Amino acid sequence: MALSNDEILEAIAAMTVQQAADLVKAMEEKFGVTAAVAVAAAGPAAGGAAAEEQTEFTVTLESFGDKKIDVIKAVRAITGLGLGEAKALVEGAPAVLKENVSKADADKMIADIAAAGGTASKK
Repeated sequence: MALSNDEILEAIAAMTVQQAADLVKAMEEKFGVTAAVAVAAAGPAAGGAAAEEQTEFTVTLESFGDKKIDVIKAVRAITGLGLGEAKALVEGAPAVLKENVSKADADKMIADIAAAGGTASKK
């Protein structure tokens, strides 16, 4: 009697992680294949799609250059921090300014920091 795909999937779902790993090893040996090849081949395609779909960025102040006061003012405008907190953030560069911002907002923040004499990046 042959098992249906659903029955096989239910049986695998009921296994512990160790039992599933042992099953994979047994299948590799019986059929002369390696599961790692299939995973490695799918990895770059999945990673490439995720990189293209990035919609939220983290803006990081890299350095303040020669115009520390102007950069502090720009950081205050971007973050809403008080003078002391903004000064500490600038002096602690590299430091995260904002997280989870849109590409347009991140580009504007980077431009504002550059106009003030500092450097920033987005990731």
